[in-house]
Amino acid sequence: MSCARPPDALPRHARWRGVSLALVFAGLGGCAVGPDYQRPATEVPAAFSEAVMDPAQWKVAEPRTVEAGLDWWKLFGDRRLDQLVDQANASNQTLQQAQAQYRQARSLVQQARSAFFPTVSANVGTGRQRTTTLGVSSIGPYYTAALDASWEPDLWGLVRRQAEAASDSAQASAAQLAATRLLIQAEVAQDYIQLRITDVQIELYARTIAGYQESLKLSQSQFRAGIVTQADVSLATVTLTAAQAQATDLVLQRKQLEHALAVLVGRPPSGFSIPSEPFTMTALVIPPGLPSTLLERRPDIASAERQAAAANANIGVARAAYFPQLLLNAALGSNSASLANWFTPPARVWSLGAALAQTLFDGGLRSARSDQALAAYDAAVANYKQTVLAALQDVEDNLASLAVLDREVVQQDQAVKAAQDAERVTLAQYRGGTATYLSVITAQTLALSNQRTAIQLRGRQLAASVGLIKAVGGGWHADALSAAPAASAASTASTASAKETLAGTATPPSAHP
Repeated sequence: MSCARPPDALPRHARWRGVSLALVFAGLGGCAVGPDYQRPATEVPAAFSEAVMDPAQWKVAEPRTVEAGLDWWKLFGDRRLDQLVDQANASNQTLQQAQAQYRQARSLVQQARSAFFPTVSANVGTGRQRTTTLGVSSIGPYYTAALDASWEPDLWGLVRRQAEAASDSAQASAAQLAATRLLIQAEVAQDYIQLRITDVQIELYARTIAGYQESLKLSQSQFRAGIVTQADVSLATVTLTAAQAQATDLVLQRKQLEHALAVLVGRPPSGFSIPSEPFTMTALVIPPGLPSTLLERRPDIASAERQAAAANANIGVARAAYFPQLLLNAALGSNSASLANWFTPPARVWSLGAALAQTLFDGGLRSARSDQALAAYDAAVANYKQTVLAALQDVEDNLASLAVLDREVVQQDQAVKAAQDAERVTLAQYRGGTATYLSVITAQTLALSNQRTAIQLRGRQLAASVGLIKAVGGGWHADALSAAPAASAASTASTASAKETLAGTATPPSAHP
């Protein structure tokens, strides 16, 4: 309904009655249909099975606001790694995309909240019109100006639920941004570790090839002296060329890792290079207990939980469609054939109206949308619970990897020592004429293979350390590591051997019998 009349023609009590009625309807805006959100229940074990835990340190994990984590990669103490991660944080394009998506989500929150307020618009116009007065027609100008306002009170909480869903989605986007950042940082760290491990293997092969070249010269010299047959020379040649081919393949792997790191830091692969440097990184000592509060730092869990909250709010949005909508509108302006009379009382016009709309039949549209919202919520809850389970598995896997690799490294170090001893003994026997060159080749191959395996195990240890940091969300302080008890004797010996191997001090194959 609406009306248009001079403002002084409306009785004062009628005007106040209209205002009171509008306030009553507006007061209904405190209602909000749909269920209020409650965080889905999840099962969290008292302790990780792959680590010795103090159950008193654990509580039920609950996602919380994602905070900027500490620079966890600096715990490894590698200046080049620090530079690469900083570059990735600033220039990685996947991260830039996630940041833009977060800004987009924040703008949607403001869009949703704007519906709480009335819309006010102004317009001014002029034209010419034909009028007839006492049978006499005339054509003349007219001038109009109006200020219009409209408002839809949030009677059933539709706008509130829409704003709630937008806010929850923005929080999910913020958490996803943090998850993307953590993923990029972990990828940079793991690719860099693999590149450095490849460098160590290249150095190992350089020393090995130098030894094989000396062995080939020796076999050629003995062949010319008639001490050995051509077969020994052929075996030495095959061993050398095979090692050279393997070294060439390592160079290719290094180039591919450089290219991957270039993309991660937002630069084209051409012209990007990482020089070879001494590599002394070792796996971090993991604290004896991981409280469940660390699980709260996982941004993917926080994102999944906020998505469930947004889906819950959308149930209210769907249910609000079953209720009528009230629209209030008002206008105040002037309409005159003369600018001189524009502001005089006869030229003033106003209107005040309200409209109530209710859908009576929609062919099941509202019911279908409500069912869709409920199904979307169930899917979001299932995704949240699956994300929690996957996070627990991720932590368990990396804890198991570190525990098993610690033992495997010790065993492999013993294998390296045994292989090097066997190589020295075999070379001595060959020099004394009691062993064939085939035995020498076998011993040298075993020594090289075991040294390479030992180096690769160091890389897997470091990768597992990064994986565990990523699994618990990153960002804990180094004090948690320094508070850990002394490592076991086996772990200490393993770390010492790792430094020797990665620094390139492992004994190369002997060059001379």
